[in-house]
Order: sequence, then C-alpha cells, then structure tokens
Amino acid sequence: MNDLDTFSLLLTDEGRALLASLREYDPSQELAVATRLRREHDAGLVSAALGQARLRQRAVAKFGAADAHRMFFTPNGVEQSTRASVAAHRARTFAARGVRSVADLCCGIGGDALALARAGVAVLAVDRDPLTAAVARANAEALGLADLIEVRCADVADIDTAPYDAVFVDPARRGGRGRIFDPEAYSPPLSWATSAALAAPFAALKIAPGIPHEAIPPQAEAEWISDAGDVKEAVLWFGTGVTPGAVRATLLPSAAELSTAAPLAAPPVGPVGRYLYEPDGAVIRAHLVAEIARRCGGRLIDETIAYVTSDEPSVSPSVAPYVSAYEITDQLPFNLKKLRAVLREREVGVLTVKKRGSAVEPEEVRRRVRLRGPGSVTVFLTRVAGAPTMLLGHPWAEGSARPGDA
Repeated sequence: MNDLDTFSLLLTDEGRALLASLREYDPSQELAVATRLRREHDAGLVSAALGQARLRQRAVAKFGAADAHRMFFTPNGVEQSTRASVAAHRARTFAARGVRSVADLCCGIGGDALALARAGVAVLAVDRDPLTAAVARANAEALGLADLIEVRCADVADIDTAPYDAVFVDPARRGGRGRIFDPEAYSPPLSWATSAALAAPFAALKIAPGIPHEAIPPQAEAEWISDAGDVKEAVLWFGTGVTPGAVRATLLPSAAELSTAAPLAAPPVGPVGRYLYEPDGAVIRAHLVAEIARRCGGRLIDETIAYVTSDEPSVSPSVAPYVSAYEITDQLPFNLKKLRAVLREREVGVLTVKKRGSAVEPEEVRRRVRLRGPGSVTVFLTRVAGAPTMLLGHPWAEGSARPGDA
C-alpha cells in the first residue's frame, strides 16, 4: 500500500477505535504494544496507528490535547503547522477586516484553515500533496468544520483566487537539508507569494521570523509574533487597511502590540545602570528595541546587544508587556572562576543563565560553577561596550523591595 492507502485505514471505524485506545500509550513500550495489537488487527493498520499516536502526542504542544487527539498528522505537518494560538490570532485579524472567504494556499494539514473556519470564515484549503490534502480534509471533518472548509489537491499556481475576499500563503520553508533561509528558495518563492497577495483585496504571507528586513516587500506591513515568550513566526500583510513599511510585534497570549510606521533612529548607548530590560524576541525581530529604550528613558549596554538599561526603574504599562525587567547588583569582566567564587560566597543554589553576544553555553556555566545553597541569581553573559561581561541580578517588578530596604 502507498501512504495514502495506509492513511485511509485510520479513517475506518476500526482505525479510529484503535487510535482512541492508544491515546495514553507509552512509545517506549511500542514493541510490546505492537505485538499485542497485531493479534487482533492488520499489521499495516497497527503500524499506521502507532505512528499516528506518536504524532498526536507531539502535536499536543501546538494544538492542545482536546484537538490533537482528534486530529490527524504527518511528520512534516506536526513540525511545520502553525501553533493553534497563533493561527487563532491571525484568523481574528482576517475576520476583523470583514473577510468572509479565504484561499489558503499551501494549507498543509489545515491548522490555519481550522482557525479561520472557527472564526466564521469560509476556506478553500489547497495543497499539492495528496496525502497532506487528505489529512487536512480529515481534520476538517474531525473537528466539525467540513461545512466551511473545502480541501483541494492542486498546485497553488493553478488556483483562481479572484472569488475570495483574501489570500493566505504559507510557503514550505524546509527542504531535504533542513530549514531554507533564502526566501526565494521557499516553495513557492516569496516573489510568487507576493504577487498572489498583491492580486487580492487583502492577504497574508507566513514567513520565517529570521527574514532580513531588506527582503520584505515594500508594499507589506510586517508582524512578528511570539507566544509565551518564544518567537513563532512572521507575517506579511497586504491590501486594504495595511500600512506599507510598518512593523509590529505581537505578544501572545496577551495580544499586546508594539509598532512603528517608519524605521526608528538608533537608541543611545551607555553604561550599565541599576535596571536591565530584556525585550521580547518579537520586539527584537521587529527592530523595535529603540522604542523600548525611548519609553523607559534608557539606553543600550552595547550598540550590538538588545539589552536596555536605565538608572531608575521603568516598567510602566507602555513598557511592561514587552520586557522582562531585572535589577543588576554586579557587573564583572567575564571570568567563570570569579563567578564561581561569587556564587559560593553568596550561597547560590539556583542560577538562571541568559546570554546575548556570548559564545559560552548556559550548560557549561552551570557545570563549572558547582551551585550550592538557598540563594538564587540571574547572570547575563553579554558584551558591554564591546567587552565580554557578566551581569548579576534578579527579576524586578514594580513595587519590588531593593536589597537592603527595610
């Protein structure tokens, strides 16, 4: 049987029942489980069900347990699909613009199509791979959204998008050798996706968050999205209501947004103050660190490092959603022996290591400092005015007591 025939076995009553029985199965016990199941089921079905059960367990982190254990996946689909929280945010953006129908090109297993349908948007979901299209169709049916999602196995270049209010394109950014960094090596290339977007009244292109700003089409508004502090993706928006050249950082789950319509001037650089602000990764990717420095009256510790510092605390509502704030107690030249001595003297048993602009890995630091004691410290391995430096401190919030305060 080919992959599509094997997948079809999972859609039978027997296949669905077998999958349901494997929800809590332990992959480390796969041999014993497979041997037992093959006494009652076809070997091909058992193999397919075990593989699908493993994929569902991996997918819980992206889709949540309730959906993941009803959905179907491919290995690439689990790896490349949009996290449900991010897809829901994007679907809300489409719906808020009055979009009622979307051509979802390169739909994969249907993660974005599902979110759009849940937002009340009708979707044409297109993928050229027959197995991937079959999985997307099965997911629409499994989640009760088949009435809003039409899945079509076709080349996206052959799709007429004119009947739809909007277009969404999610080009493949992985090849046989791993991640693809050149936007023109995406499948389809960014230039083709941009042309498709510009032909629609409203459109969005999902791209890698590390895309160089100079590669962004001038007609686009660019958004970088993080979820729980991790940068997940970037999106280029085109069409009605979009501000060409604008950049935006969106932080989920709060949906806090920081944006600018034009490039910002470089922030000042100066000595390390008492307070340090670590911007969210989406803020850094969007080149909005200068806006953080402006809002907190701060400066960079080094012109190449995205840490902002100030002499007075500033975690106002205009800053707090976008940074993690720390109070700095020590600034030392980089030296792990010196760090170990300081931590031993202060009886530090819990060490949080952060790095930016340093080649030293946190695991190496923890291995070499030999922690012991009740105290806790955060150490930043970074550069200050070009010099390798260690900054010691602890998280700080408005109202925190300062060391030595009564």
